[in-house]
Formats: sequence, structure tokens, C-alpha cells
Amino acid sequence: MNYTHTESNGQLAFSETRYSFLSIPSRLEGFNNSDTTVSRSVSGREVFCFNGKLELAESDRICPVCGGRMHINGHRELVLRHLCFGRSLSVVRFDRVQLVCRCGHSHMQTVPFKAEGHQISVELWQYARDLLALGTYTLKQVAEITGLGKNTVKDIDLKRLKDLYTIDGTKLIRPEKPARMLAIDEFKLHNGHRYATHIIDLDTGHILWISHGKKKQVVYDFIKHVGLEWMGAVEAVACDMNSDFQEAFEEKCPWIQPVFDYFHIVKNFNDKVVSEVRKDEQRRLYEEGLAEEAAALKKTRYILMSNRSTLQAKDAQARTGETITRSGSIFPKEAYIRKEGYEAKYDELLIQNRLLFTLDLVKERLSLAYTRTDEARMADDITWIMDTCTASGNSHLQWFGRLLGNHFEGIIAHATYRISSGRMEGINNKIKVLRRQAYGLPNDDYFFLRLFDASRKNYVRNPLSHKICD
Repeated sequence: MNYTHTESNGQLAFSETRYSFLSIPSRLEGFNNSDTTVSRSVSGREVFCFNGKLELAESDRICPVCGGRMHINGHRELVLRHLCFGRSLSVVRFDRVQLVCRCGHSHMQTVPFKAEGHQISVELWQYARDLLALGTYTLKQVAEITGLGKNTVKDIDLKRLKDLYTIDGTKLIRPEKPARMLAIDEFKLHNGHRYATHIIDLDTGHILWISHGKKKQVVYDFIKHVGLEWMGAVEAVACDMNSDFQEAFEEKCPWIQPVFDYFHIVKNFNDKVVSEVRKDEQRRLYEEGLAEEAAALKKTRYILMSNRSTLQAKDAQARTGETITRSGSIFPKEAYIRKEGYEAKYDELLIQNRLLFTLDLVKERLSLAYTRTDEARMADDITWIMDTCTASGNSHLQWFGRLLGNHFEGIIAHATYRISSGRMEGINNKIKVLRRQAYGLPNDDYFFLRLFDASRKNYVRNPLSHKICD
């Protein structure tokens, strides 16, 4: 391999070539490759060492203190990591001169292609930066591709993220475009009940703010960050039933309407009502000696939590004989075909148990309520559910009735502001993935910046081709 550089006049300086050599413009300004040696790294990868000389620029000879002409006082060998060639690594080796002035000032020769803060070339630094910007590689994978250390890759990525999302690397950039709808949610940051809270723009899905904790102060800090003028454009915020978030928005921005979406309401209903009622009923039937009826409730949690339309769809799959699990060609496994009878089993449970029938009525009316586009009609539905829960005499249903009553305004607001936390749940899934990838990294600031970046990545099913020639 004959590695050459681009001259200032734009012409390529090619050396004598042979059959097994390539001439590649290096973009290593001022570097002249004299010879190339090949060795092996500790990991066993091939290493090309480009030996040469770095030209001394006239600007380096001018003393920045007195303006006098400096003279050479010594040499020091410098080795920089450079671009990879497939699986092969490369380094650039040359002598860097030390310059001294009569006034006493001294400095080392400027290396225009050296990356700041690292013993690598600007080309390699940019290559690693581009790989990190894709968002599809972990730090370990980028380190393996480029041959760099993991900490070096992390430093490059941190610098990239700070350039994108911070001012001078110390303060988050204030979002320019005001958001009309927001969503807020907390997520688990570390073990030991340590949490963080993030706020997103529902229209774009971009994270606007992340902070440690899950209290009112998070909202206060966000409002201070963007300003009341920016918040004036916000109409509603989707959230769970965390009273701290709701109260904080009401205190600072009373015009913003909290909205409690269908997902959080149904989750509370399924986890704390349907599941608990089923277990209580199964226990009661066993105590009354009705073992057969109690056994019928085993493994019915999924059926009781599902909508009737879902059960009908699964029965349709069973009738057509659609294969759910397909066998592989290398590692065969038994094919699974869904059995029919989901809806019939559901109806049988409702007929046998009055309390389960009440759960079905509440579930269907709740689903209907969240299709309303008029707050008055939705209020009627929610009121009917609350009355039904109270009249049931069941403690779990009564708790759910009180939950709806305590968050009544935010629930019926869904009829006007038809927003949900769907985008937020998508961000939460990305957080889980990145948290696993970042396991062992104690830098929360770096983790938060990666979340900012991940929320702004757009999935492209068919990216532009890298085709060069027709």
C-alpha cells in the first residue's frame, strides 16, 4: 500500500506504484509517506504503519509572544491511530519538532490532522463520530470497528452530543419551536428506587427535558428552562395519575389541561381490579367447596383482561387454522395452531359469576367513554361507571370508582384533547434498551444526552443507496 497525501494545489503526489499497492489520498495535510510496514496488534489484527515526515509550516516558526523567528530545538516521535482498512488497523508515525524562541517561549509543532484531546487522526475521529450518529451501534461495537478504546469512543460520543444539545457543554439548549401538547412520565434510572422524569413533545416525540427525581421540582425546573412565554403555547399534557405532576402544572401554568389517557386507566383497572377480583373469587369458591367452579377461573387472567374484539380475532385465527409458531429449517420445533373457544369461555365466566359480569360492564363502558368527542357525554359514561362501582359492594371496584372521581376532570378532558401516552411508551422502550446497553456507565449526563439523541432518530425502512456508479 502506498499512502499519499493531497498537496495544497489539489494535486495528488503519487509515488512509484507496484502491482500490490494502492495510492490513496490521505488528507493528512503536510505528511509525506516514505515507507509502510506491516505488523500485528495484540488482538491479532493486521496493522499498517505509515512512516513519514511532517512538513514544518512557516506559521509554526513565528513566535506568538514576540513575533520573532523560532528555531528547532529537538524532535519527538508521534504515533497517531488512523483509519481502518477493512479489518486492518493503521497508524501514522512521524517526528514532531519542538520550537524555541529567544524570548524563552517554546511549543511543539502543530499537527493539523490530529484530533484535539486524542492520539488519533481527525479522519478516524470523524469516522467514529459518524458511526455513533447512526444510533445503531453500541460503544463496544464502534470500538471494535474502529480499533479504538471504549473510553475514547465514549469521549467522542459525549463531545458530539454536547455539541448538538448543549451550550458550551454545560446547559441544555432551549427548544425553539413551542409545543402544543406535552407528555410527562418517570422511569427507573438505577436500582434502589432511583428515578428520573422526562418530558416530550407529543407532536414530534422529541425529549425536551430530563431530570433526576419524580417530584414537583422536575416540572418547576422545566418551566424555568423554557420560560412562561414558551409554556403559553402548551394546551394540554398527557400524564399518569401522579398528583405531583398535575399539581405542579396547575400551580405554574393553570391554563394547561392534564389529560389521563385510556392506557393508564385500563392498566389500573386490569392490574388492581380484574386481577384482584379474579383471585378473590377463586379463593371464595374454594372456601365454599365449589372446587370445580374455582378451577374454571384458573389461567383466565388474560381472557378477563382482553376486549371482546380481541377474543373474536383469536377465535377467527383458530377457525382458519393459521399457524402461530412456525418451525425453523435448522432447529425444528412443534408448530402451534391456536385453539378456538376464547369468546365462549369468556361468556361462560360471565354467566357463572355476577361480579365478573359487572367487570365486563365497566370495561365495555370505559372503552365506549374513550371514543367520545364530547365532554358531556364522556362525563355521563364515567359517572355511570363510578355509580356501578360503588353499588357493586366490592372493595376493588369501589377503589376504582374513587380513582375515577379523583381524576374526573383530567379523564373527561380526553374528549377534547384526544392525546395519549403512546409516544411516551415508545420512548420508555428506548430507555430500557439504552439502559441495558449503558450498564456499568455511571455518567447520568451522558445517558440523558443519549436519550435526547435517540428520541430524534427517525426510522427509515429503505435508506438511500450508497451506490457510487451507475
